[in-house]
Amino acid sequence: MLIGDLVKKSGLSKDTIRYYEKMGLIKLNKKERRENNYKEYSDDILVRLSLVKRLKLLGFTLNEISDTIEILLGETNPCTEILEAVNTKIDLVEQKMKELEEIKARLTAIQKNCNGNCSIDDILPSCINF
Repeated sequence: MLIGDLVKKSGLSKDTIRYYEKMGLIKLNKKERRENNYKEYSDDILVRLSLVKRLKLLGFTLNEISDTIEILLGETNPCTEILEAVNTKIDLVEQKMKELEEIKARLTAIQKNCNGNCSIDDILPSCINF
């Protein structure tokens, strides 16, 4: 299928697909081109793009996705390696949630202290170090 069909089936933009190809998330051989040099994308590429989309929704970075796809599509049973990647991602999500809660607490304090006539110190308290 040509990139236009791949866009329709995957729900991704042409630019995104091309970027994923440049990043190595999808790979085309020279043989996968038509006589007019148009790229011919296989159903396997569509499957890989579907995996990328699902892993992105789970919060994985493109580098993590690349590693994870190689594990999933490898020859061996991927459960142990995937579970390790998932556990690492859970730890990162929990850390990020803590950081976001701290930010929320600071913002809430600013919100409560600001009475419509705020100074810089009310908005950016000195307790916030940069």
